[in-house]
Amino acid sequence: MTLRIDVITIFPALFPGPLGDSIPGRALARGLAELHVHDLRDWGIGRHRSVDDYPYGGGAGMVMRPEPIAAALDHVAPPAEGTRRILLDPGGRPFDQALARELAGLSRLVFVCPRYEGVDDRVRSLVDLELSIGDYVLSGGELGALVVADAVIRLLPGAIDAASPVEESFSEGLLEYPQYTRPAEFRGMQVPEILLSGNHGEVARWRAARALERTRRVRPDLLPDEGAGGEETAPR
Repeated sequence: MTLRIDVITIFPALFPGPLGDSIPGRALARGLAELHVHDLRDWGIGRHRSVDDYPYGGGAGMVMRPEPIAAALDHVAPPAEGTRRILLDPGGRPFDQALARELAGLSRLVFVCPRYEGVDDRVRSLVDLELSIGDYVLSGGELGALVVADAVIRLLPGAIDAASPVEESFSEGLLEYPQYTRPAEFRGMQVPEILLSGNHGEVARWRAARALERTRRVRPDLLPDEGAGGEETAPR
């Protein structure tokens, strides 16, 4: 099954951007996913194809009008089974690896990319999901759409080695264990001896312990409260 990705934006030239190279670029070239970009101004109002207006009640900036977005969604992707119409918004649900896996199992994703001060609040009733990539504000939703699309595309069957996503950060609820390659010694820093031992059982145990250790140090919020302070030991 090919995943179709539609993007509705007033800056279509931002795409495919990083999706055109590396893993997502190869996945698109092989037909694992399709990318379709739509200029919201095609559904703009009047001869100037306006998509925004001043906010009721006053305030700085402009707000994106609901009519062009509604018309674009009606034309591009009416509600359907296997489709998620997604509004990128800093107040939306935080994006994470579990959601990336869920979205990778769908047949179609439609991203609405706001600009200015955001969208008229009535637009929220037109989408299935409001999504945030972090607690900060960007100039628009396009970067968020690129981030989500990249995370999803790489999980499609055949996009990368099947074993790779299993051991990555967040896939098992922990950050990934440290990785090393040649040379065995670099500026006085040695690769841990256990990784050179050829003992796969001990290597696996070391990696599990280091993943837990790193998560506890850097992202303790990922660990359940109970037992999070316990001690772990492993070969070094």
